[in-house]
Amino acid sequence: MSSGRPSSAYFFMLASFIFISISTRGSLAIEYTYVRAAAPSPTSVRDGTINERPTAPSPTRSRRRYGTITERPTITPSPVPDLAPIPIIQFYKYAPAPEPTFSDDEPGWSGYNPSKHKRAKWQLELGIGMAAILILSLGVICSVKRGYLSCHAIPWGRKDAMNDPISAEEMMKNYGSIAPKRYTYSEVKKLTNSFKDKVGQGGFGVVYKGKLPDGDGRIVAVKVLSETKGNGEEFINEVASISRTSHVNIVNLLGFCYERNKRALLYEFVSNGSLDKFIYDEGTSVTNCHLDSRTMFQIAAGVARGLEYLHRGCRTRILHFDIKPHNILLDEDLCPKISDFGLAKLCKTKESIVSMTGLRGTAGFIAPEVFSRNFGGVSHKSDVYSYGMLVLEMVGGRKNFQSGASHTSQIYFPHWIYNKLQQEESLVNTFGDITDVEEDTIKKLLIVSLWCIQTNPSDRPSMAKVIEMLEGTSLLSLQLPPKPFLDSPTRSP
Repeated sequence: MSSGRPSSAYFFMLASFIFISISTRGSLAIEYTYVRAAAPSPTSVRDGTINERPTAPSPTRSRRRYGTITERPTITPSPVPDLAPIPIIQFYKYAPAPEPTFSDDEPGWSGYNPSKHKRAKWQLELGIGMAAILILSLGVICSVKRGYLSCHAIPWGRKDAMNDPISAEEMMKNYGSIAPKRYTYSEVKKLTNSFKDKVGQGGFGVVYKGKLPDGDGRIVAVKVLSETKGNGEEFINEVASISRTSHVNIVNLLGFCYERNKRALLYEFVSNGSLDKFIYDEGTSVTNCHLDSRTMFQIAAGVARGLEYLHRGCRTRILHFDIKPHNILLDEDLCPKISDFGLAKLCKTKESIVSMTGLRGTAGFIAPEVFSRNFGGVSHKSDVYSYGMLVLEMVGGRKNFQSGASHTSQIYFPHWIYNKLQQEESLVNTFGDITDVEEDTIKKLLIVSLWCIQTNPSDRPSMAKVIEMLEGTSLLSLQLPPKPFLDSPTRSP
């Protein structure tokens, strides 16, 4: 809880007590001076002659400064009619001085009562003391409240809270009946048969195949997060994000395990694995399994519907920030399901621009504005960019950046395919023996994806518009977008 250093609340309390001590021992010296309106000059003019009137000595007054009272002679009133007095308040330093006394017949102080001055000073000191106590109380309350929030509202913000299983329970209370079931680590180990059947590995952990202990013996995918990476934030993000979703194109979270540094997520088992296996082999850019144009269109449309649901269909907008082939799972019917919400960010539906520190995503799929705010604000359009890059890799059957390409022009696939579309070249030589219908489908996918990777976020369509372009717009109505400014990265030496 404590790091051994005095907290800000400690210094605040110390300063407040010093302030109260000073306010109760010192007195604020206040001098009230009434100055009459200036009288005419003692020199007057009558009948063209100058008449000099005797002038009185310079008037002196009784003044209190630093606790010392100096008596000065009174001023004989001038025959000039009196004007309304003008109050002037002068503040002097604190001084532990005896109470001053003034003569009741002193000009400007008529009716002055020393007891009233004493009572006013006492009220002033009392007010200062009460104000200091109030400020101290507010400071303590804020410190305690801030400490409470750091421990409970954001359980990954502190190491001891991140490893506290109670934090997960308190977080899941907010979801009520829609909260996924919680499993102990021993239960997870049992349903995976001691983690024997490994089906995949991601950036944050290993995925195992398991079977739920319920009556139907449902097959599940168990994602066990690495213990050494401290992925508390990613874990909470994934549970919080997916618990809010219910869509055919979003992977279904069935349960989770949060037992100190043991963390696991239980998903529905998706038999065909991830999309990247259908695009290229692991570690290479060689096409592993060609998807026909109809299947590619269904996958692209399904991912678009899933993203549109995350951006607009949920009560809270969810930005994924890691859309790539590896995070798109395919079931037995090759229906796509968006997975891996470890980098997701929740925001208000009406919030157009989100604040974000650091990079989120995978190289090759990260939008330019995520790298530099000079390209624009980070928003749901960042997911649109990643979606466009994903579709380009799926259609091209290769990584978008391929340093080992046979021709220099083919190193960056978006640049290369844009030039072909711009020159209205046939895609038969590029994609093999395809029919005219298949060629039109591929062209539509390419044009839509090129719109999605526009450098300026405002030039990209929303996911709702992407669905409209795919399903409700003919190929002839689609215009080729401007060439993206970041069309060809510099080749590494």
